[in-house]
Amino acid sequence: MKHFYFAGGGTGGHIYPALAVAQELLKIEPNCKITFFCSQRPIDARVLGGTDFRSIALPVSGFSKNPYKFFLFLRSVFAAKKIVKQTILDDKADEAVLFSVGGFVSTGAVLAASDLNMPVAMLNIDSVPGKANNFLARYARDIFVQFEKTSNYFGLNNKKVMVTGCPLRRSFFEPDKAGVMALFGLNPKKKVLLVTGASGGAANINSVIGYLLDRLEDFADDWQIVHLSGVAHYDTVRTLYKNTKIAHKIIDYCDDMPKLLAAADIVIGRAGAMSVAEFAASGTPAICLPYPYHSDKHQKLNAQFLAQAGCGRIVEDLCDTERTATLLWPVLCELISSDEQRNQMKKGCIGLAKPDVAAQIAEKLLGYR
Repeated sequence: MKHFYFAGGGTGGHIYPALAVAQELLKIEPNCKITFFCSQRPIDARVLGGTDFRSIALPVSGFSKNPYKFFLFLRSVFAAKKIVKQTILDDKADEAVLFSVGGFVSTGAVLAASDLNMPVAMLNIDSVPGKANNFLARYARDIFVQFEKTSNYFGLNNKKVMVTGCPLRRSFFEPDKAGVMALFGLNPKKKVLLVTGASGGAANINSVIGYLLDRLEDFADDWQIVHLSGVAHYDTVRTLYKNTKIAHKIIDYCDDMPKLLAAADIVIGRAGAMSVAEFAASGTPAICLPYPYHSDKHQKLNAQFLAQAGCGRIVEDLCDTERTATLLWPVLCELISSDEQRNQMKKGCIGLAKPDVAAQIAEKLLGYR
């Protein structure tokens, strides 16, 4: 019996694409076994705890250039490697494959698989691969990427790269807007502005929307807001909305983005690689505020994927609420006011949506020997 091991985690952007592939593997080969090696962050337990998949949290600390913290990181990687290696040996699978979905939590797992001569595949959905994926690429048989230009960053390993797109759950391609509106208690006669900071929330975006609520009230007759605050920011966001007259629903976290995006007429959010794929797949006009603190600015490159197709706009997060709001408001006001603009953006999404990516990757993994 074939056993597929998934390695990675720490963010929804790592876990959800892995889940999409795992679900397709079971659909094609119902008798296969699946195990997730994940991080110890709460998001991993929350997402994977809602599935039937076995998950094992690895004690990997974050990467740091600080000499002492780097030593702790290396020690945790080798501890994780030992756990993964022993787990795989104990499972005694007839055939086994490791699918690495990124992040430093995957490092020990890939090294363990290499020691055991297991085939390794890698997923890299960001436009620019991180340090872990650049290092681990040498162990991969195939590297699946979302963007054509990503192969340029893998150097001598670029011949392993396959441009597939981002694997997404099939529910993104099966929208039920009426059902979603009822599920979340939304007014079916009003359009929906969805605000999201991805799985952890985004304090800067929360603040900017709070700053603009007075102006958004001018559209209260026709629009309502669904705001994903992030668990840590929920109380703060509730306070921001305390006296607003525009209809709104504040949610701390949602693991069913397909449903929320099915209801949305505009989405404002970060530009993580999974987020931009989800916006495109759902056909939702997007205003992206790329995360401003990454040194390589890879979220801005991700957002260009939408902007170049005409289905997204990019607004810089200046890390100053008033200044960012000054940039965001004219873009948001234009889209709220123009059905024609939003419809044009929806059409731009059509060419980007790729519903078969997870199945394509699953078929490839099933062929490994």
